[in-house]
Amino acid sequence: MNFDIPLLAIFASTVTAATPLIYAALGETVVEKAGVLNLGIEGMMLVGAVAGFAATLATGSPVIGFIAAACAGILMSLVFAVLTLSLQANQVATGLALTLFGIGLSAFVGHDFAGTPIAGLKKLPIPFLSDIPVLGKLLFSYDAMVYGSILLFIAVQWFLVKSYAGLKIRAIGESPTVAHEVGHPVIWIRYCAVMFGGATAGIAGAYLSLVQTPMWVEGMTAGKGWIALALVVFGTWKPLRVVLGAYLFGGVTVMQLFAQGFGLGIPSEFLSMLPYVATIVVLVIICRDPKTILLNQPLSLGKNFHPGS
Repeated sequence: MNFDIPLLAIFASTVTAATPLIYAALGETVVEKAGVLNLGIEGMMLVGAVAGFAATLATGSPVIGFIAAACAGILMSLVFAVLTLSLQANQVATGLALTLFGIGLSAFVGHDFAGTPIAGLKKLPIPFLSDIPVLGKLLFSYDAMVYGSILLFIAVQWFLVKSYAGLKIRAIGESPTVAHEVGHPVIWIRYCAVMFGGATAGIAGAYLSLVQTPMWVEGMTAGKGWIALALVVFGTWKPLRVVLGAYLFGGVTVMQLFAQGFGLGIPSEFLSMLPYVATIVVLVIICRDPKTILLNQPLSLGKNFHPGS
């Protein structure tokens, strides 16, 4: 039996499945490092998915589609930012409301697009490298957004660890009061972090409608926004661990699909719930040792701050 094709297909599918999780989770990592908890990723992803699909369908350009998705995600994040950062609304309640709003808005806007296929984003093999036997197909034969997710990881890692701006974000996440007293514009920086998270969530949603399933389907995120949120905790707010976690959960998702195709006799409903069960199990294991979470969790996470308080 030839195992090359199945193994290559599983690996490639894992990378594709992990890519939207990487975009959404890395963006949320930056948001939470600034001390803001945005539970609206699912809603922002859905709005980004329908915006990216509509723009691509109208222009024929996936590039414009991803730009539109990022803009849609930013607009959604601004709704959250105004309510929580300027009007001091509860972050948890506002994030949940944002998800519900995004689900409804995307369903309404995308009603006429349902079932319409598009060409989507094509693969972008890297010259010479993609021709390397086996290794070329494994690492260098993906679409541009897969490569972009790796670049995003490198940029976020460098930004949070090496840059002065990243240091300010981490300082605000730990103690916004102290950061304000030394002259940092806490609210403005938090606005920027939330908008960045909105842009990456929108891009993650567009990846679903333009690459994974090149058509619009209502509710197509299927809980991936919540998994992205769990990945931030799973990765203990460290970009490298977040990315590795995304590939892990991407692999679980892909394996349950291939298991159904192999006809193992396991009920499809059981296999479909495996990624979510894995998410719960990992979080339970991590939370058994509170020190693992508290060691890296921003101290002001989810707490509102007002300069006059």
